[in-house]
Amino acid sequence: MARPGSNTHGTHDALADPRNAKVRLYVNGRLLRRDRAVISVFDAGFILGDGVWEGVRLHKGRIAFLDRHLDRLYEGAKAIALDIGKTRAEMTDILYRVVRANRMESGVHIRLMVTRGLKKTPSQDPRLGIGPATIVVVAEHKTVNPTVYRRGIRLITSSVRRGYPDVQDPKLNSHSKLNCITAIVQAHAAGMDEALMLDPHGFVSTCNATHFFIVRKGEVWTSTGMYCLAGITRRHVLELCHANGIPAQERSFSLTETYGAEEAFCTGTFGGLTPVVEIDGRTIGTGRPGPMAQRLTRLYHELIERECAAGTPRRRG
Repeated sequence: MARPGSNTHGTHDALADPRNAKVRLYVNGRLLRRDRAVISVFDAGFILGDGVWEGVRLHKGRIAFLDRHLDRLYEGAKAIALDIGKTRAEMTDILYRVVRANRMESGVHIRLMVTRGLKKTPSQDPRLGIGPATIVVVAEHKTVNPTVYRRGIRLITSSVRRGYPDVQDPKLNSHSKLNCITAIVQAHAAGMDEALMLDPHGFVSTCNATHFFIVRKGEVWTSTGMYCLAGITRRHVLELCHANGIPAQERSFSLTETYGAEEAFCTGTFGGLTPVVEIDGRTIGTGRPGPMAQRLTRLYHELIERECAAGTPRRRG
C-alpha cells in the first residue's frame, strides 16, 4: 500500500494556473482581490456552516446547466428557511458579472456560496441574525489534471455512512460537510485518492465529493439516490444512457457487486466522468479506464457543447 498521502489524485485535482492570482471575487456586491475577499468571523457560514452552495462550470462564455443548479440552490435554501434575498435572474446577473469582470470564457469553475449572514453573537439560533444573506462567488481558471483521467482513481470504503434524511438530509448541498471530510481523511490516511460511502443499510451510496457508478454486463448502475445529493452530472449521465440505448438503473447494490464490476466511475461538475480503477485493494475490471466510461465521457462533452453553443445566458425570474 502507498505511504499515506503519497501519489494521490482526487477528482478535483486541477492544473496550476497563474491567472488565478489576479482573479477578482464577489463578496456581497463588491469585486475584490483574493487577499481582500473576506467575511466577518460572525458570519453564520464561518461559525456554523449555515449555508448552501453550488459549483458550476463556464464554457464558451456560458454557465452550463445553470437552471438546474439554481433549482437545487433555491430548494436547499428554502429547506433551511434561508432567505437568499436575490431572484434567480439577479443571481444569474451576479455570476455573469464576475466572469465578465475577469474576462473568462472557458475552463472556469465557479463556486457560489450563500450563508445566513451576520449574527449578533456566535450561536446557532437564526433569530440572532442581524443582516441579509452573505453571497460569495469564487470563479477560477481550472482545468482537470489529465493524469487523473488517464490513470483513474483509487477508492477505499469509509466507515462514515451517508445518513437518514431525518438526521441531516443528504439532499442539502450545505456548507456543513464534516461527514464527507471525515471520509476523505480516512481515504488519505490509507494512501487512497477518495472515499466510497455506504448508505445506512450497507449498500453503496456515493463518494465523499462525487457520485458513483458501476458497469455490470454492459448495464450502468448507480445508487437509488435516496442517500446522496441530487447530482446534476449524475442526472445527465442517466439521461444520456436512456437517450443512447444504454441500459441504466438506479438501484441498491452491495460492495460484493461493486468489486465484481467491469467498470466504475465517478461523476461531478468539475471532473465530469472520472474512472475508478481500484476499490478497497480490488482491481476494477482491467484496472484501466473502460469503454463505457470513455463513451459516456464523449457523450457528456457533446452535451456540454450543445448546452453552451449559444454563448449567452438564459435568464429566468
